[in-house]
Amino acid sequence: MKPCATFRPLLLAALLASAPAVAGFTQRTEVQGFINEMVRDHAFEREQLLHLMDDARTRDDILAAITRPAEAKPWRDYRPIFVTSDRIRGGVTFWRQHADALAAAEREFGVAPHVIVAIIGVETRYGKHTGRYRVLDALATLAFDYPPRSEFFRGQLSQYLIMAREEGIDPRELTGSYAGAMGQPQFMPSSFRHFAVDFDGDGRRDLWRNPVDVIGSVANYFHMHGWRAGEGVVHPIAGDPAPLDGLVNTKLQPNTTAWELSDLDLQVPGLAPTEQVSVVKLDGEHGPEYWLARHNYYVITRYNRSLLYAMAVHQLGEAIREAMTGEPRRASAEKP
Repeated sequence: MKPCATFRPLLLAALLASAPAVAGFTQRTEVQGFINEMVRDHAFEREQLLHLMDDARTRDDILAAITRPAEAKPWRDYRPIFVTSDRIRGGVTFWRQHADALAAAEREFGVAPHVIVAIIGVETRYGKHTGRYRVLDALATLAFDYPPRSEFFRGQLSQYLIMAREEGIDPRELTGSYAGAMGQPQFMPSSFRHFAVDFDGDGRRDLWRNPVDVIGSVANYFHMHGWRAGEGVVHPIAGDPAPLDGLVNTKLQPNTTAWELSDLDLQVPGLAPTEQVSVVKLDGEHGPEYWLARHNYYVITRYNRSLLYAMAVHQLGEAIREAMTGEPRRASAEKP
């Protein structure tokens, strides 16, 4: 893929004009190898990348932040962070402001408004907090100074540079999370390239300032990961917990069929005997909580690979839907 004709000279001139006097990442062998790959595989100009990577900086606060993610907390501490009255009110306001776009996204992608709104609410409080770290610094730091996931973040750095070129953006300008997630829906660069859409047809995919593009992109992400319109997400399991512990699935992928769990005497409307499900155990405020997670629960974990995250999105969405429509909150949004 060749660089954008208008973007390349402008960016190169900007980088040359502001290049720091002291070399940064480019003195390192692994960074030189990365630059060689980008030149060879993606037709970048070597001098452009040398100046760009000299401008990148290792951030110790990023390395500290990635070692203490919120998902490491137990559910009883994680839930109060995201399922709050403030986020519920914010979700209702966001829904009312963008009702037409949310309805259009549901028609095109089959994802209900409350699910889309909840994602944006959990990720950035409806665009209020999109991250303060330069994406370039975050991805370079994690690609070359965080060995446990260096391969993943090196790939994301590559995708980021390609994305910036495609979109005509200076890669030094964008800010995001400590992990390099960007915009109101906090897409990683690879997700931006594959799932972001120009939902309002203005010729740009703007996930920073255009809520219509944000809504369409979140809906498309769920659609492309197999969201099943109208199907449930998760259902509480009540009763004797003793037989449940041996069935708990700590992985994300559903691992059994509803028929195999028939002894639990679950009454779930529309649950086919052959449907793949999981028993999920969370450490709740009043002890263990057991839930029957369905395919759509797994789809939410494609956005963030955490069982806690999926439950927070689901419960926040249900609370927003109830506040917006006046319909009673489904039992699946409550504690078992």
